[in-house]
Amino acid sequence: MGNLFKIAIRNLLRYKRRTMLTASLITVGVVFVLVFISVSGSFKNMMIGQITDSMLGHMQVHRKGYVASIENLPLTLNLKPEEITRLEDVLNSQSGVEAYSPRIKFGGGFSNFAETTNIRLNGVFPEKEFRTVPLLYSRFISGEKDIKKGEIIVPELLAKGMNVSIGDMVVVVATNKDGSVNGKQFKVGGILQSAVGPGGRDGYIHIEDAREILRMDEPEISEVAVRLKDFGSLNRFNGKLMGLLSKDMNSQGKPVFEVHTWETLSPFYNIARMIDVMTFFIKLMLIAIVLISIMNVMIMAVYERIREIGTIAAIGTLPGKILSMFVIEGFCLGIAGAVIGNIVGVSIIIILNLLKITFNFGQQTGLLLVAKITPSDLLFISITVIIVSVIASLQPAFKASRMEPIEALRHV
Repeated sequence: MGNLFKIAIRNLLRYKRRTMLTASLITVGVVFVLVFISVSGSFKNMMIGQITDSMLGHMQVHRKGYVASIENLPLTLNLKPEEITRLEDVLNSQSGVEAYSPRIKFGGGFSNFAETTNIRLNGVFPEKEFRTVPLLYSRFISGEKDIKKGEIIVPELLAKGMNVSIGDMVVVVATNKDGSVNGKQFKVGGILQSAVGPGGRDGYIHIEDAREILRMDEPEISEVAVRLKDFGSLNRFNGKLMGLLSKDMNSQGKPVFEVHTWETLSPFYNIARMIDVMTFFIKLMLIAIVLISIMNVMIMAVYERIREIGTIAAIGTLPGKILSMFVIEGFCLGIAGAVIGNIVGVSIIIILNLLKITFNFGQQTGLLLVAKITPSDLLFISITVIIVSVIASLQPAFKASRMEPIEALRHV
């Protein structure tokens, strides 16, 4: 086998220009894929982080049927005290849960005493909310980064449209689940930037203020947002949590709870999926580049060395060894292209990070691009290139091994 490698390398060096061109094409393909995966992966992770860490959480738990009616923010589908206790017991027993935040969500009228508009409000426990969605801090444009009793955190565009600022007094009017209307006066404690675009109308108040304005006789919540210690375990933990909560049934024998990951709650999941699809097709392009390049150079190698193949066959070289010789040439080309491509690709990724490129997402500006490539990505791409190189060599190698020595020696 060692001799076959020596012969294969010698043959590749005999045609330096062709070998360099083929290895260069493979290298360019590997570099392009590595850079694309690292940059698109950085954007995808940043997008997911902005959505989950600034408002949604990694996953949410509701009463069954709530999400289907979420646009109406139905108060009749809130979780009751005994259900809250059961859910909190389950979450507290799971080591994978970093934090969770109970919320009361409702719609209401927002008035500055001169005009009125609509607002969606989230009643939260501040400490739990900031632990569950830590990027909520970064969305504060002005005011103390806190949610105090008697204060309301107003979304930026609503504050501009209603001409309110920090310290102004406003009134929130809401209808509770029995149809009665109640109002409460608040002081504007902060202005909040939207996480996803100019249409954001979500404000925040303390959960005790929410219960007061909705005249709740007993503690109720609309949802529980959950943050995991390991985001990579999201789908596995989601299945586990659904299994634990599926045992809780209502009087009709139907499940009490429903569990949703951020993927089913946010339309931005479609963008994340699109990035994955684009990455898949880029990898297909790499395979096509390697396949065509290797096959072309090996076909030319066989054609130009027909008499040489006939000579070594005539002196007793077995067809299997001839086939192995050409396959090893393709293997060596794949190894060379993968190694050089990895080195150049990682170098470009390091340079991109040193340049500190920024981009905007939604209302968030100046987000830093942090391009990363994992060892598993490097290994996968390298193995793919090598395997495709060997596959591309098989047809020309098989053709060479099946040549009749006499006919090959007659070739001009």
